[in-house]
Order: sequence, then C-alpha cells, then structure tokens
Amino acid sequence: MTVATAGHPTPAGPEPAGVDNRLVVGGATLTWRTLPLPTLPDPAAVLAHSAVHALAAARQHAVYGTELLLSTASRVDAAMRTELLDAGFTVSVLDGDGAHPSVPARPRAAETGRLWLLTSGSTGRPKRVGHTLDTLTTVRADQPDRTWLCPYAPGTYAWWQVVTLSLTQPGQHLVVVEPDELDDWPTIAAAHGVDAASGTPTFWRRTLYRDAAALARVPLRQITLGGEPVDQAILDQLRDVFPAARISWIYASSEVGASIVVHDGRAGFPVDWLDRETPGRPTLSVVDDELVVTSPFHGAGLAGPVRTGDRVQVHDDRVLITGRLDSDEINVGGSKVSAGVVRGVLAEHPSVAWARVTGRRAPVLGRMVVAEVVLAPADQSETDEAELVRWCADRLPEHAVPRRIRLLTEIPVKETLKSDV
Repeated sequence: MTVATAGHPTPAGPEPAGVDNRLVVGGATLTWRTLPLPTLPDPAAVLAHSAVHALAAARQHAVYGTELLLSTASRVDAAMRTELLDAGFTVSVLDGDGAHPSVPARPRAAETGRLWLLTSGSTGRPKRVGHTLDTLTTVRADQPDRTWLCPYAPGTYAWWQVVTLSLTQPGQHLVVVEPDELDDWPTIAAAHGVDAASGTPTFWRRTLYRDAAALARVPLRQITLGGEPVDQAILDQLRDVFPAARISWIYASSEVGASIVVHDGRAGFPVDWLDRETPGRPTLSVVDDELVVTSPFHGAGLAGPVRTGDRVQVHDDRVLITGRLDSDEINVGGSKVSAGVVRGVLAEHPSVAWARVTGRRAPVLGRMVVAEVVLAPADQSETDEAELVRWCADRLPEHAVPRRIRLLTEIPVKETLKSDV
C-alpha cells in the first residue's frame, strides 16, 4: 500500500478520538494510528481489495477529509463505474500496490468532508447517498470498553456504523473478518476477545445453524441485529445462548441513518414511539402501512419526512417491520397476506432455522403463498413439508398458509449478509 507523503493536503482536523484503538485485520494487529495511509485522488471512488485497504481509506478520509465513496469491486459493476466517472470521481482500485486510478473525462472540484454510500439496491440499482463522518456517527455517549466484530462488506451503512464507533470512541477495538473467514468467525472472535458483535438476522441465524457451540464460546456482552426484519424467534434464540448479554436491534438505512434502537428483547418497537417529537432524535410515523422517518442523521438532500419503503404492522403495543412494501404484500384471491407475518410463524417452529416467503402465480387465485425453509441440522430427518403446512394452518388464516414449502440445505446469504427475505 502506498504510504501517505508530504503531497497530501493539510489534515482536516485533529486526530479522531479512537486513533489508538486496536485493529485486528488480515491476521495483523494494528491501531488506527499505525495503519498506513494510501495516497488517494480527490474526489475518489475507492474499490477496496481487502478489509485492511477499506480501513485505510476510511482513516485517510478522517484525517484529510477526502471526498470518498468506498465499496468493494463486486458491488460496483461496469455501468456503475461509468456513472461514477461521469459524476467526476476518480475510480481507484486500492490493493497492496497502492491505488490504481481511472480518471474521469471531466474532473471536478472535491467537496471536502463528503462521504458517499451506495444503497443496498433492494429496490433496484444502488444509488448514491451523501453523508459526513458526523452524520454516520450516531453513537456519541461514552461507551464501556468493547472489542467489536465487524463482518460487513466495506462501505455499507452497517460497516460505517461499526467503523465510526471505533474511530470516534476510545476503548472501542475492532476485529474485522474477510468474506472467506465468515464461516469460522466465532473461532477468530474468541481468540481475540470479541465481546460485541453486529450482524444481520441472517448472519446470526447462519452462525447458529452452522455451529451454535462455537458461537457460545465467544464472550459476547453486546449483540446487535439490523439490516433485515428482526422477528421474535431470532431474538429468543440468541437470548437462550447469551442470557446475560444486551441484545439490541437497530433500524437504520443509508437514507435516514440509525433511526430505531430497541433493547427490550421484543420484536418491533413500542407503539407510543410513533409521532413522538424529541429534539435531536428521529420522528417515526406510519403512512399507508409504510414507515416514514424524519431524522437528524439523514443523507444529503433528504431533510423532512422520508418514506422508507418498509411495510409495518401494528400488533397490540408493538410496531412490527415486516419487509419491503414492494415484496411483503401478497394478494391471494383478493385477500392480502404479509410475507413477513407468514415468515415469522414459520420461524417460530422449533425445527426451522431460516425461512423465506414469497408469492407465486396461481390459477384462479392469481397468487399463492410459497416458502423456502432451512431446518435445524438435528431436525432435518424428522420434519417435513406436511408438518410445516399444518403448523401454519393452525396459526394463520387459510389463504395465508403456504401451498408449497421447499426445503433447502443451507441458508443463502449475499455479500451484504442479507438473504433478501
């Protein structure tokens, strides 16, 4: 990696408060201070070759304020590269030999301090959302010392949440795992004293499915879930393994930042949080079954109420986020079915490790409910489709019961640690 030289601009400000926090990445133990800084163009769209290169780019931005979009090469296809070049970014692949730039035809002046995120693309092609380190840093109060696991793809919103915590808070150390280490992350975490970890529900389900005993050996005191709908089943499963840990679920997105944080061990958030206006905190509303957020942590140009595209249901005293509006609702012969609700019922079955529910075209009804399910290893020879259908029939109206349930042998996962449920 090319080390920073005198050719860099003047530092944008003082060193981040977490500059001496420990980093374990790529088999090496460093600190933010000893992490070699790359020489980057400005503005730069950096495609990081590995986790250490992504961290180096983040540190470079924190020191110099370089306008930066950070991602992995796999999340930026040829069309997106062209789009970034047209927007005036120098697209640089950052690896052990330094930055390898593709220069835009029409360079432009950089916007100092600007960070760009690519959305997950769950509603189509990813788009750019503008932030700063300040709007991405949503943990500001003093924290107990923690060693955090970071399993996320570099440059995603969730990745920045863990990284900014370590950059800005003393005592927040970081153990980063690469994609090829994910299957063995509990062993790595236990070896380095990880006591806090953030992941999607799919990440946690997959770990429980693969080796719950190895997970139990990690001394976790803080468990965080986000990025997908969080149901009661996964919260209860984690509580069984870690009865003394604080378990939190967070609703956050590139557009509105971290907007909901719940620590009470229950899925959803209290209904009395709706339409509650508190200075410095997001305001949550529901419009036509859609979550609407007005947040001080929003992306650039998104002030005021932002329609999130996520469907919610109010059940008793809780507001439950069930999935994306464009995929959660299934119309079965004129009756509306929430895929998230059906998925939650399946997830409550003691033999089910993971489930996905969708709609499929059907004669007469137009659509019918179908599901994919991964069974816990110990139950794969004892539980079949008929039993799962009966389980649903006892808990759901007739039109919401899955007509087909396909059994998978592995929990699918994307680079974002989501399974598109």
